[in-house]
Amino acid sequence: MQFLCYPKCSTCQKAQKWLDERGIPYELRLIREQHPDADELRLWWKRSGLPLKRFFNTSGLQYKALQLKDRLPGLREEEQLALLASDGMLVKRPLLVAEDFVLVGFREAEYEEKLRK
Repeated sequence: MQFLCYPKCSTCQKAQKWLDERGIPYELRLIREQHPDADELRLWWKRSGLPLKRFFNTSGLQYKALQLKDRLPGLREEEQLALLASDGMLVKRPLLVAEDFVLVGFREAEYEEKLRK
């Protein structure tokens, strides 16, 4: 599994602590330095079953600076994916990427459901 995060994000810190306390192995990937490309994002989006909008960090400064709240509905999916791929800080975090699922953000119940086998 890959765990994509921004180390200064408190939600990412909580998710990482949750994983570490349970001894769940993952590959750490810093989203700002190694942001996902459009192909990865497309694959993860399809695997997640979520609307593409859920992959945007809607509370981020970059999202607000680009006025994406108003612009996003008018963009095609490929344009949205290209935008997400252009800056890791636009991507909702953390992302937990496994072979058969993708979790966006951190909800303890979701992590529990997917990772407790």
